[in-house]
Amino acid sequence: MAWRWPWKKVEKRAAAAGFTAEIISARESYIAGRSGLAELTATAQSCISLWEHGFALADVIGTDLLDRRTLALVGRSLARRGEAVFLIRDEGLVPAADWDLSTRNGKPTAYRVSISEAGGGRTETALAAEVLHFRVGCDSASPYLGTAPLRRAPLTASLLNALEAALGEVYEHAPLGSQIVPMPESQSVDLETMGRGFRGRRGRVLLRESVNVSAAGGPAPATDWRPADVTPNLQQAMTTESLSGAREAICGAFGVLPALFSTATTGPLVREAQRHLCAWTLQPIAELIGEEASEKLGGEIRLDTLRPTQAFDAGGAARALGALVSAMAEAKAAGLPPEALASAFQRLDWES
Repeated sequence: MAWRWPWKKVEKRAAAAGFTAEIISARESYIAGRSGLAELTATAQSCISLWEHGFALADVIGTDLLDRRTLALVGRSLARRGEAVFLIRDEGLVPAADWDLSTRNGKPTAYRVSISEAGGGRTETALAAEVLHFRVGCDSASPYLGTAPLRRAPLTASLLNALEAALGEVYEHAPLGSQIVPMPESQSVDLETMGRGFRGRRGRVLLRESVNVSAAGGPAPATDWRPADVTPNLQQAMTTESLSGAREAICGAFGVLPALFSTATTGPLVREAQRHLCAWTLQPIAELIGEEASEKLGGEIRLDTLRPTQAFDAGGAARALGALVSAMAEAKAAGLPPEALASAFQRLDWES
């Protein structure tokens, strides 16, 4: 009797760029971005702290829901996962630990979010209008998913992780500071006893038998007792340069000038690093946050990270203010109308 397949209907599944493949790819990107390599190193955590503290200091205009605790959570989540989700409720914004969403035309329409609680989490379903979804590093293939900076630089993160792991193994297992001292041919017990005699003899004169033995009373050797150092030469392996390069690349991925963590950093360079971080990284993200909050919460909401962090040249601003006051006084003394002065300011891209 011939065996046959009990089901006549064959189910067809999507492949390649189908729905299943897209969902699996999205979940893989989310999981890998959340637990990327080098995520817990000091370099990455320093950059994450700069994001977190920069957003915690931001000035918020237009709403009371984005308090400093919420903005700190937003900054840390964006730095580590590339996105942050909050439920809009009457008591405030509720952070979501995990979420799933459905989209239409690439825009989210509904969410299934997991809320963390002390005694166990819960799951809620909400429409897109009830959820604040902040994301950075979006791709055209999945504009509804954010990407963490470390996820955008996987080679740099893996290189730093490999270097730190290798250095850790070297300091743990390599014979650092050890030397091989030539001994005359003898039994292993005698060699062990002689080796123990060198311990704790710092600064003392040690008399040991010569290695080379000449037959028939020949002359003593000219050179003897030359120890061989077995410490690994890490300088030739360029571990310092590689480690420094990986750290600088991670700082660049987070929008932080690597010179900020240099031992030769000066005050002007620190202020320039602050301006670079706020002007090119934090403030553009703050504009995205304000746009999302204005759409979901109603009204115009703006965030400013430049003024609270003092991300500007105080001396240059004072000189510019003095020049503006002098120019306005001279224009008034010359009898120029305010419209002419405002027109001059607009030519310099300034508002009067």
